[in-house]
Amino acid sequence: MSQPALVAPLLSKDYLSVLDLSRTELEHVIALAAAMKRDRAAGRMGNQPLAGRHVALLFEKPSLRTRTTFMIAVRELGGDTVELPAGDAFGGREALADVARNLERWVSGVVVRTFGHARLAEFAAAAERLHVINALTDEEHPCQALADMLTLSERWGSLSSRTLTYVGDGNNVALSLAQAGVMLGLHVRVASPPGFALPASVVDACRRAAAPGASLELVADPAEAVDGADAVYTDVWTSMGQEQEASARNAAFGTYQVNEALMARARPGALFMHCLPAHRGQEVTDAVIDSPTSVVFDQAENRLHTQKALVALLMG
Repeated sequence: MSQPALVAPLLSKDYLSVLDLSRTELEHVIALAAAMKRDRAAGRMGNQPLAGRHVALLFEKPSLRTRTTFMIAVRELGGDTVELPAGDAFGGREALADVARNLERWVSGVVVRTFGHARLAEFAAAAERLHVINALTDEEHPCQALADMLTLSERWGSLSSRTLTYVGDGNNVALSLAQAGVMLGLHVRVASPPGFALPASVVDACRRAAAPGASLELVADPAEAVDGADAVYTDVWTSMGQEQEASARNAAFGTYQVNEALMARARPGALFMHCLPAHRGQEVTDAVIDSPTSVVFDQAENRLHTQKALVALLMG
């Protein structure tokens, strides 16, 4: 099957949040990613809309999956990547807006992994021609959500009426997952201990963006949240930059481990999901992450295909 024609570029200049896409655009990214994945497996590399163009990678935080898959994606689209030392942009040598205005003279886009989301938004707003992609901020992880939705689509086809339960911290992964999930018709449940739930403003925004019949529910009890779920998702209890909170977080999340007993409350054959890296023995047991229904490495693989589709539609 050939790739869908790249005739519907995204309306937004940037991809800082899942909510930068309309529901139709989100569906188109997933469909194009699936087609690109099939073509790649068959040895058909398809269109190269970035031929002769450059994309800069600007990472303030460590990265394995995001950095590697964006580099491969850009090159397979015919472009080239430039890796920038984080200190050159975010080190205070010059105004952040000036950095963006310089870069737009040389590159088509910048993939940014940084801390505060507001700083990313400031960077993106400063340059009218520069396409900026959020490779993770403290608040949102929209590229991971694309890979998650492709992975579920491959297993289920339609996402409508399926239930996805996220167990753990209401962090950047949970936020973007909830946004994408409700936009594509999922019932999303998020189980977090008191003080770690998704903010009310996020819940309100998700409900406004939800497809007909989709829902977002916050639940305190992980067992209640997992009951009857078609997929169970978790993430680390302590994210990058929160290391000083590790002891307190371990205590708060102690009953939120995804283990065999918790998975037994989900539907038979329920998928297990994790954005990785995983802290085995903490938020998830080996028996669960290595089980036949675990799709964590499918999610990791699909980072390549969804980011490739995103770059093609955003910059091509």
